[in-house]
Amino acid sequence: MALFGSLETLRSQLTTSPAFERAFAYVEECLRTDSAAHRRINKVKVGDTERVELGGGVFALEQAYQAKPRAEGRWESHRAYIDVQVIVEGDELMEATDVNRLSIQEDRTPANDVLFYHSFDDGSVLRIKAGEAAVFFPIDAHKPSLAAGSLALVRKTVVKVPVA
Repeated sequence: MALFGSLETLRSQLTTSPAFERAFAYVEECLRTDSAAHRRINKVKVGDTERVELGGGVFALEQAYQAKPRAEGRWESHRAYIDVQVIVEGDELMEATDVNRLSIQEDRTPANDVLFYHSFDDGSVLRIKAGEAAVFFPIDAHKPSLAAGSLALVRKTVVKVPVA
């Protein structure tokens, strides 16, 4: 099931692998306010996503957006990549559940590595704040980018770590 918490907590829970080490090194850089990665994420225009190649099949999607009401969220999961979703600025709610509890609405694999699911109202809710992260494995359906109260700006990076 999904993992969440500080970078230190997540590092301690995941088996060390070159792909996760690459992902966590990048996340560490993103969270340092004096780093080039942090400055780059702060320059992403609201509504845009920028892809950053990290090597070894690992890449990041740097994003800026207005968190949305729960009703506008969509359940999703991925087969080829593990998501490491990191809040750099702001906070949001993310819902999570086992994919086996949902029914597929739209399959965009393998081209886009995303499955979307029909509405479901019984997921666990995580509140992820700046400096925290959530890791979603292929078994974890998740509904990210949800407003934690008012519709606030969120700056985030989603690191995609290959499953294999």
